Amino acid sequence: MMNDIEIAKTCTKKPISEIAHKLGLDDEQYELYGKYKAKIKFNDVMTGHTGKLILVTAVNPTPYGEGKTTVSIGLVDALNHIGKKAVGVLREPSLGPVFGLKGGATGGGYSQVVPMEDINLHFTGDLHAITSCNNLVSAAIDNHIYQGNSLNIDPDKIYFKRCLDVNDRSLRKISYEIKDGIVENNGFNITAASEIMSIFCLSKDLEELKYKLGNIMLALDTAGNPIYARDLKLEGSLVTLLKDAFNPNLVQTLENNPVIIHGGPFANIAHGCNSIVATNLGLSLGDYVVTEAGFGADLGAEKFMDVKCRIANLKPDCVVLAVTTRALKYNGGAKEEDINDENLIFLQQGLPNLQVHIENLKKFTSHIVVALNKFINDSKEEIDMIKNFCESHDVEFSICETYLKGGVGAVALADRVCEVCNYENDFNQLYELSDPLTDKIEKICKEIYHAGKVIYSKEAKEKIAMIKRLDENDLPICIAKTQYSISDDPKKLGYPKDFEVTVRDIELRTGAGFITVLLGSILTMPGLPKKPNYEIIDLDENNEIIGLF
Repeated sequence: MMNDIEIAKTCTKKPISEIAHKLGLDDEQYELYGKYKAKIKFNDVMTGHTGKLILVTAVNPTPYGEGKTTVSIGLVDALNHIGKKAVGVLREPSLGPVFGLKGGATGGGYSQVVPMEDINLHFTGDLHAITSCNNLVSAAIDNHIYQGNSLNIDPDKIYFKRCLDVNDRSLRKISYEIKDGIVENNGFNITAASEIMSIFCLSKDLEELKYKLGNIMLALDTAGNPIYARDLKLEGSLVTLLKDAFNPNLVQTLENNPVIIHGGPFANIAHGCNSIVATNLGLSLGDYVVTEAGFGADLGAEKFMDVKCRIANLKPDCVVLAVTTRALKYNGGAKEEDINDENLIFLQQGLPNLQVHIENLKKFTSHIVVALNKFINDSKEEIDMIKNFCESHDVEFSICETYLKGGVGAVALADRVCEVCNYENDFNQLYELSDPLTDKIEKICKEIYHAGKVIYSKEAKEKIAMIKRLDENDLPICIAKTQYSISDDPKKLGYPKDFEVTVRDIELRTGAGFITVLLGSILTMPGLPKKPNYEIIDLDENNEIIGLF
């Protein structure tokens, strides 16, 4: 079988103007970025129409891939195949994973968005705009101190970091002289972890974007008072840098159905969802909107429910939980050489990982469909075991074969999702914003991660005291932790319980409007793996890109 990029190159793409017209857009309502990409002028398009919102999430990720984006794209194609007006709304890939370990984020097999090379690389320049915006803030902080520091910024209390859309562990901590012996000890985040990225994705229009950019708490002064970006008169320049990027991007599936891609915060170190603007745009243009949240349901789905839905006033009509037999066997102890072989013992031992995500999602809604992303080697006995398990836990089950078959491979899933979307919405959230900060943290850690105890470092306790002093308690919580386990330890697979989690640090994100809580050893600037993807990406003899996936 051809690999992903070969499949993508053989498909017949339609001019993006045709995809725009399929959505009902006039020529004046979008701007072409070449033949197959466009930006939608969302202010000219928003209507009072509201479609059904479908969230796709997954079990904990494994080295073998669970196909969450493949399921999302395939579901869009399947819904259109059965006559529904469906739109995909997805996150934009980061260059860090593309050249690192995980790869791109445009789906796989016959369930992809195209042009996959452009989307996975520079696309329409949105991430570059966010990076530039972020680093202008850092340059302005240093310049203010250099020019006399009239705001009395404390160089030891600067919380805003530079960013770069590349995995570079050497930039995690940096020190440099600003002026005459004044030294700043700081570092870099990856762009997907930047507060600018979160603000970009959590603003409903340019006016709110400008306000939130001005509301970023950059540092404390020598008296302990907060210094905001607006104090440096930055917000006008920042929103100007993001003006064009803020228009969502329109592309298409291999089956020529519309997908809006916009924003790309990671779910293990940020809130993990595409922009509110893109979601609202999809809901205005389509009867069904398929979106996703990064990594497993313990991270992406929880943040979608408790952060994005709260800020955007959204309520999902259905949650699709993607799973593979390989992921369950991995969680059950199977080794790499055995992962593709039928093994009901390992599968049985791994089912608790599916169980914990089902139990967790039921705290938000009962409208859940488990989608088995089927592989060639999956046996009938393995499939039946998962199906029976879902039935015993009172959740819908469907097989998804979009990787090999495209949209027709998810028609049964589409039918099931449509049925569930017609149920009365029963959406709930895990905590109240007015709950004490430590209560919100511990509710997530104990009810979603199933920890027995939460330990706070000295630095975390100091940040909690600062947040209380600044009266910023009433914000949602965005926990940064490993994606590989429901715990803060990537080695704890399956369904661990009653373990300890350590809150290492806390970051107040007043611009984005949430509080980031860092658990365990999670880092906001990843490093590259021993065998990085950049070793296989190249141009062939025709200057065509190869090696992307």
